Amino acid sequence: ALLRSGQTIDQDKLDAYFESVCATVKGWSADQKPTDIERVSLALTAMGKDITNVDGVNLAAMIYNSEKLKNGSNELIYALIALDAADIQIPGNAKWNRASIIRALGEFQNPTTGGIGLTDAKGGSSDITAMALQALAPYPDRCGREIDQALGYLSTAKTIRGDFANFGETSAESCAQVMIALCALEIDP
Repeated sequence: ALLRSGQTIDQDKLDAYFESVCATVKGWSADQKPTDIERVSLALTAMGKDITNVDGVNLAAMIYNSEKLKNGSNELIYALIALDAADIQIPGNAKWNRASIIRALGEFQNPTTGGIGLTDAKGGSSDITAMALQALAPYPDRCGREIDQALGYLSTAKTIRGDFANFGETSAESCAQVMIALCALEIDP
């Protein structure tokens, strides 16, 4: 977050983080939790590192070939965000491509409310819906209806104070996720 906002981090700290990541990812297998891979990929991309070769480990391939992307909406959301942030070209023989990730993410969207749930399409939360909108923002032509429905859900989740209900409670995190989503969609918050 600091790097993406233009802050400077001492090079020795960046080098130490990268060395730690290199040592850690060497122990990862195809069974690794996708969100772990995606978070590290986002950090490395912000550092200007190539996620297709992290000391010989291809984190991008671990994402687009993961057997676990459908375990929850977070896995799919952050797969899109991480692959897009690094501008990864997904090979034709990959298990997942952007279209299949978007389709699978749509399975978590409640057809009635437009909210996107963490584990299914029965409910929805402001946080997850806003994070999904961040991932879908680059694809308005492909998933405009889903985006509109999710925005509708968020408008109903907004409280009279202007914050967002998430599982019956409001939080700064929900508000921050919604603000980021609106900005990603070029909507003035």
